[in-house]
Amino acid sequence: MSVSRPVAWVVWMIASIFYAYQYILRVMPNIMMNDILQQFHIDTAVFGQYSGVYYIGYSLMHLPIGIMLDRFGPRKVMTGCILLTVIGLLPILFSDNWVYPIIGRALIGMGSSAAILGTFKIIRMTFSEQRFTRMLSFSVTIGLLGAIYGGGPLSAMCSAWGYKTVIEFFAFFGTLLAMLTYLIVPNMSGGHSGSVLSDIKEVLTNKKVIALCIFAGFMVGPLEGFADVWGSSFLKQVYGLDQEVASYLPSMIFVGMCFGAPALSFVAEKTGNYLGVIFGSAVVMAVTFFALIFGELSTDSMVVGFALVGVCCAYQILAIYQASTYVPDHVAGLTTAVANMIIMSFGYAFHTTIGLLVDTFGGTGVTKAYIYGVGVIPVTLTIGAIGFFTLLCQQRKKN
Repeated sequence: MSVSRPVAWVVWMIASIFYAYQYILRVMPNIMMNDILQQFHIDTAVFGQYSGVYYIGYSLMHLPIGIMLDRFGPRKVMTGCILLTVIGLLPILFSDNWVYPIIGRALIGMGSSAAILGTFKIIRMTFSEQRFTRMLSFSVTIGLLGAIYGGGPLSAMCSAWGYKTVIEFFAFFGTLLAMLTYLIVPNMSGGHSGSVLSDIKEVLTNKKVIALCIFAGFMVGPLEGFADVWGSSFLKQVYGLDQEVASYLPSMIFVGMCFGAPALSFVAEKTGNYLGVIFGSAVVMAVTFFALIFGELSTDSMVVGFALVGVCCAYQILAIYQASTYVPDHVAGLTTAVANMIIMSFGYAFHTTIGLLVDTFGGTGVTKAYIYGVGVIPVTLTIGAIGFFTLLCQQRKKN
């Protein structure tokens, strides 16, 4: 179904707002950690699993939602998934049993996966292929504004109103967004009627796609491990910063990514060297986090360093697009879903591993515990850098 240019922009904006909304829900545990620990009487290891289970739901739903978007279109799928995220917020408000918030967090992850996949779908259906990375980078920029306001401002809202009132507000906003999506987004469908199993097999058996996605997954630690949850408490314990500053600094990663999304896309498009840009991003992030772990950064240098890390975190856009170039056009959309699924699934591993290490080495009151926990991030960044350097060398040999 073709749509007019104004409708295309409105639909794209709605998808981008959903992307921003789910980002706020993703970083909420970072701000509300102490409240949740006290309400449900849990330790950091269990909390790490709570934060990480988001990524299990997020990743597991990628293939089903990708297929449903092809068959039923973004209108129905995105509306249903927005409501799923709202339902996932309710256990924190109405339950005293820890099992239900865990289930709710998984539901939030499941519903949130439709935000980026729906954006992929809408851009491919309403804009030209040449504008894909550019429009996607703009969507990510808008979305990350939600993550920024999931830092300091969200912490201030919790202090002023109480964390349960904040959750109620976002549940209400999500309900309104679902209604708006159903009323405004046209009933577009992908029109692809090929075999689902053959398409999935074609993508999953492509070694270049899988290798690229795994190496990209090793690089998500700064965003999904540090900025999402552990950054604020790490800075308070290791660097002795107060709550306001410790909540603000990790949000600089999201600020940097706002600029990095269009900037890296522009550089990669102009140079045609997507793998080289990703490799450079991995090196910059690894160096910054090694400096952070060894206590070499001041508060001022953290602002610059985290902003630079944020710029480099936009590598994910390039990695997803690069993966889609390794397959035929008829499975390019499915490949973006598979790529994002694999990359984001590493979020659970980071949250769980950091939580377990912090608990093993003494808990949230011990500085060494945080150093060992967050120290996982620069190590995996180094692995990702080596992986992309290898892919880059292989590409140059073929050329």
